[in-house]
Amino acid sequence: MFETFFRKLRLVVRDETLRKRILFVLGALVVFRLLAAIPIPGVNLAQLELFFGNNQFLGLLNIFSGGGLANLSIVMLGVGPYITASIIMQLMTVMSPKLKALYQEEGDAGRQKFMQYSRYLTVPLAFLQGFAFLALLQRNGIVVDLTFISMLTNVAVIAGGSILLMWIGELITEFGVGNGVSLIIFAGIVASLPQAISQLFVTFDVAQIPTYLGFIAAAFLVTAGVVFITEAERPIPITYARRVRGQKVFGGVSTYLPLRVNQAGVIPIIFALSLLLFPQMIASFVSGSAILWLSSIGQAVLTFLSSQWVYGVLYFLLVFVFTYFYTAITFEPNQIAKNLQKSGAFIPGVRPGGNTSEYLGNIITRITLAGALFLGSIAVLPIIMQGITGITTLTIGGTALLIAVSVILDVVKKVDAQTSIREY
Repeated sequence: MFETFFRKLRLVVRDETLRKRILFVLGALVVFRLLAAIPIPGVNLAQLELFFGNNQFLGLLNIFSGGGLANLSIVMLGVGPYITASIIMQLMTVMSPKLKALYQEEGDAGRQKFMQYSRYLTVPLAFLQGFAFLALLQRNGIVVDLTFISMLTNVAVIAGGSILLMWIGELITEFGVGNGVSLIIFAGIVASLPQAISQLFVTFDVAQIPTYLGFIAAAFLVTAGVVFITEAERPIPITYARRVRGQKVFGGVSTYLPLRVNQAGVIPIIFALSLLLFPQMIASFVSGSAILWLSSIGQAVLTFLSSQWVYGVLYFLLVFVFTYFYTAITFEPNQIAKNLQKSGAFIPGVRPGGNTSEYLGNIITRITLAGALFLGSIAVLPIIMQGITGITTLTIGGTALLIAVSVILDVVKKVDAQTSIREY
């Protein structure tokens, strides 16, 4: 195993193209971290720290900003608006057959156009979320009172920072290795580790040692579970029909079609958190409104979502539903059945065409159930541990760990694929 690892590592170092891709990713992430260190003017740091300590959902949102929200940097929104735009566009494919055809049937050109629509939608969402955040922070005394011109300028800077991060993420995806948006989130998680470790040493309590050990054990179990489910697949046997052309016989080869247990990866977690955080942000904004009924609705929503068990149940259900939803978008049994039929392949014991599509659909539904239950359970496990131990950082740590492990696996697989191509 170690011999294989070092052989791959030598290939990465020696291969100029792959080395440039990795260095490009590192350079882009350094630029991102420099942007995340530039705060907007007029921030009350003491009030900011207190506000973050009393707001759990802002801690989760800080994950998506790549750590830029914690110090109210110019990229405080992170890739949040882009993720929200992607969710809206994915939901639109259910309601619009044209968008669905564009995403699933028109190949790479259709997907590029679909992603372009997501980018267009990101711009107004970035301005809207930027204004909502600034108004919320100003109301809580974290940002000094802003004039109309100052508010407009800051909103433009914050929205511009989010759009810039979206562009950096797209560049990483195109010229680097791995998914750019996921790597930006991962970089924010890694950047927060030194501070989290230092806080752990400062607040270390000997009486809490069993709790810390339990959390470490849970982290190892989560990591092992994520790796196992991510790599697990159901092989479907495929046979190519024999064809005789002159004196030569073609086909007759048996292979298999791998169906992944978790087709959606970490996307359901990101979607679910985005959908949970958005109403909390809106409710926090309207709760301070001078309109009595609007303020009452905002307070009621915040009270409802402040319950750990309500939050956990909603989180689990959203992860479960989004796992099936994203799998249904990315895996199309009808298209796969058509492709198999065109290439002269069939599943032994299953008729080509509609029967093959139904067969694949039934299998993906069953194996996705295992993936959805696992993702949902892992997502709410830190919330359950928080309810038992009372340590609030476990919720954020569990979510971050789940995202980080999935991103690392994705990058390792893509680097391995690139090295394998160069080996052969």
